[in-house]
Amino acid sequence: MSSHEHPTADVSVRVAWADDAAAIAAVQVRAWRREYVDVLPAELLETLDPDQLARAWHASLTSPQDARNRVLVALERSTVRGYAVTGPAADPDLDPIAVGEVSELTVDPDETRHGHGSRLVQACADTLRADRFSTAVVWLTTEDDARRGFLTGAGWGADGAHRELDLHGDGSVRVKQVRLHTDLAED
Repeated sequence: MSSHEHPTADVSVRVAWADDAAAIAAVQVRAWRREYVDVLPAELLETLDPDQLARAWHASLTSPQDARNRVLVALERSTVRGYAVTGPAADPDLDPIAVGEVSELTVDPDETRHGHGSRLVQACADTLRADRFSTAVVWLTTEDDARRGFLTGAGWGADGAHRELDLHGDGSVRVKQVRLHTDLAED
């Protein structure tokens, strides 16, 4: 049997290594330029610098701010196809001991519908559960119907929280978001 007959046999999710920084940054740039084209100004998306982002990823991977901050990568063979970031929830209305957050959940826009997102969401839940969080939250832009549908299909639901981010601090770029949550208790 050739590997082409079982295309899902060589996919996985693991904790990211510092050496993954450039690949994560490349996926981030491709994804943000496609996903946020109607949300963020074009000049902001055009100036995303993969090398600068790779340096930031490398720094966060080598010395995370919190022992419970984790970066996970979805792989196809050894190629990074997506990434996720988990850690304690940062919202003031949530208990950072009990509530974990998926602060990033990104799949390469050219690699969607191959199960990478589902594997990442499951790995995030497993990782947050292992870090002793009982609930998980994630923030989405209000326009992101596809991701919202994907997550609600995976058992996440809106918890009623909304926020508006002022990206430049001057009101010129505002992003409205809704928070989803899920119970991490084992079934």
